[in-house]
Amino acid sequence: MRFPHLSLRRLGLLTSLYMCQGLPFGFFTQALPVLLRKQGISLEGIGLASLLALPWALKFLWAPLVDRFFFPRLGRRRSWILPLQGLTIVVLGLVSLREPGEGLSSVLVAVLIVNLLSATQDIATDGLAVDMLEPGERGWANGIQVAGYRAGMIVGGGGLLVFFERLGWRLTFAIMALFIALLSVPTLLAREAGGGREGARPPSSAAAIAASFWKRPHARRVLALIVVYKLGDAFAVGMLRPFLSDLGLSLADIGWLLGTVGFVAGLLGALTGGALVLRLGRRSSLVGFAVLQAASVLGYAYVARADAGVPLLTALCAFEHFAGGMATAALFTCMMDWTDRESAATDYTVQASAVVIATGVASAASGFSAGRLGYPLHFSLAAALAALSPVLAHLLFPSARLPAKLALEEASSSGRSPDRQPAEPSTGV
Repeated sequence: MRFPHLSLRRLGLLTSLYMCQGLPFGFFTQALPVLLRKQGISLEGIGLASLLALPWALKFLWAPLVDRFFFPRLGRRRSWILPLQGLTIVVLGLVSLREPGEGLSSVLVAVLIVNLLSATQDIATDGLAVDMLEPGERGWANGIQVAGYRAGMIVGGGGLLVFFERLGWRLTFAIMALFIALLSVPTLLAREAGGGREGARPPSSAAAIAASFWKRPHARRVLALIVVYKLGDAFAVGMLRPFLSDLGLSLADIGWLLGTVGFVAGLLGALTGGALVLRLGRRSSLVGFAVLQAASVLGYAYVARADAGVPLLTALCAFEHFAGGMATAALFTCMMDWTDRESAATDYTVQASAVVIATGVASAASGFSAGRLGYPLHFSLAAALAALSPVLAHLLFPSARLPAKLALEEASSSGRSPDRQPAEPSTGV
């Protein structure tokens, strides 16, 4: 059974999958730094806590296995997605049985395990998205996917933080487990195209799949652009929550400001950016949205020097998340273009891991920067880094007209900006 072309059912499936990732990740990245700061943990310690997301950076190491091995009757992607979501529910349920006062180390281990499960689920989910979508559909669909992920982060990073003091630790994690169980239903009911036994297994070995991306034209140039694109934004946002906490905002205020207002703006930005990618072109979108992203980071440098009130902080937070959502949707669309059908999950994961490594290093270093330089200079440095993104997007992207993969291949063979070519076919779900 195939889902209808661009059906709500197909988009709903992807939305539910990305919400499953965003929900716990939102709590761990948005709420946990605030909770740690309230307990007196240093800025350096909070920055280093972001290293618990290491599986997201290293997932390219096992991505070829996800592309290669599966149960044909269950489906190439569902063979991984369903068990991993089930294990995530179990881990969150176990965490709900133990209070953090009984040992913070057990909580941090649980965070690491959930990140490992979610990162592996993300490999299969990204492969599923590439399988389902034609190149012309990817801008809008990536906006939907980023919006779904941010919706999960709104619930996990905003809603649960706002009500954390009322709900308590155990009920908070029980609710997260229940949400993920409900969001798993669309995947449980879906069937993948080509999910039967015959022809389901890709012919390449895991080693060949692993090497696929590096054989693509201009792969290193593309990777350089991907690494830099979100670097400055991550360097700034890594210290945003401690900055707001040091300003005297309560948990509920921070949860509302960042987890609700900010992520709603990010959701709208992702939808807007996804809709504009096809209209503006890949390169124009990357450049334009990166300019807006750099401007928003510069705004944080301003409020760190000024006596900013809550209204100004709210407006700036909304703008930064809106611009970041647009930039992310454009970047992810181009990353999909740089994949091959047979090794889609691995090709995309190599690029996604580069994003995570770059932003993770920036986030981990942000505490040392803010601790030594102070917030005003830290955010100014972040703005300077963010300003590199539109420059490199203009210089390294080979064509403003074509999807990224076709443009790179044509530019490599002819050395000039190519004319439009027909897109390769895609399978559906």
